[in-house]
Amino acid sequence: MSGPRPLEGLLVLDMAQFLAGPSAALKLGDLGARVIKIERPGSGDIGRTLYLSDTRVGGDSTLFHAINRNKQSFAADLKDPADLAAVHRLAAQADVVIQNFRPGVADRLGIGAAAMRAAHPRLIHATISGYGADGPWAHLPGQDLLAQAVSGVMWLNGSAGDGPVPFGLSIADMLAGHVLTQGILAALVRRGITGGGATVETSLLEAIVDFQFEVLTTHLNDALRPPQRAAFNNAHAYLAAPYGVYATADGHIAIAMTPLATLARLLELPALGQFAEGFTERDAIKRMIAARLVERPTAQWLEMLRVEDVWCAPVLDWEGLLAAEAFQRLDMLQRVERDGVGLTTTRSPLRIDGARSSTVAAAPAPGADTAAIRREFGL
Repeated sequence: MSGPRPLEGLLVLDMAQFLAGPSAALKLGDLGARVIKIERPGSGDIGRTLYLSDTRVGGDSTLFHAINRNKQSFAADLKDPADLAAVHRLAAQADVVIQNFRPGVADRLGIGAAAMRAAHPRLIHATISGYGADGPWAHLPGQDLLAQAVSGVMWLNGSAGDGPVPFGLSIADMLAGHVLTQGILAALVRRGITGGGATVETSLLEAIVDFQFEVLTTHLNDALRPPQRAAFNNAHAYLAAPYGVYATADGHIAIAMTPLATLARLLELPALGQFAEGFTERDAIKRMIAARLVERPTAQWLEMLRVEDVWCAPVLDWEGLLAAEAFQRLDMLQRVERDGVGLTTTRSPLRIDGARSSTVAAAPAPGADTAAIRREFGL
């Protein structure tokens, strides 16, 4: 990136664990902020041992590496008065503090929003909880699958006979991290105008409800009619046929919003003309389309459909994505290292002034930077 990154000169203290909070700190780091991760001595963030598979790199899970690259690690026992005082001295020089303790825990430790902002008025104090700061769910575990479970989102996935289907990604965690980052950036802009800090809060539930704003708005203004998933090849409960994924002779193809008359002509399916619209009879329409698409390879269908501007795409696995020239041109992957051990991971999805941020430092070992940070900040 030519010139300084937008947040260079800002200091972020990442006191969060797992995914949501640390992902927000990662985004700020990609934008140029210096991120110091505050971890318990010895074991560090519990995310270090939260394995997505049996793959470890340098003793830590790949999940931890993916979400904590380019950070420094400062070991501190927040129940120890001396360590807590050191963290407060760090916070006095920081711009942002991120934490995701259960409601009330940070206050008991002396690092809640009230205590931190009273001591450091320019500080942006940002928190993620599971379900908000109060209410009957406030003290329940704030975990991604559980947040998905209560949010209603599971009734949008799969097909009509499948029951509730969770996303195969930690979407509540990642969305909450994105939402918190947005709030932090807005608070930093306001601080540049007023000079004052801010308390920024969100939760897994709020983030995943906001994620559903389009379809939930439809539900709220449609006599509370529940979503109706297609029984066959459902891809979106609120979109009509042909919207979905279909098997071909050698793979799969996704077809988005397309006039039925266009498909009737291109697929040589005149029977599609009997359907006035693609919602009430979408299962029958999809079955008819599926029976035709399975007859030829994906590439043939893409060539035929794209020349007529039909919105369609091949369904790729990761191998296919990584091999695609279009993906390679984006330059979304990078190699990072720690103590001579290399790891391939993603890069920031943002380009600023035509350049994408990249780093060479992998996630730190627990407490690896404690001594150097103590010397630098006089702790």
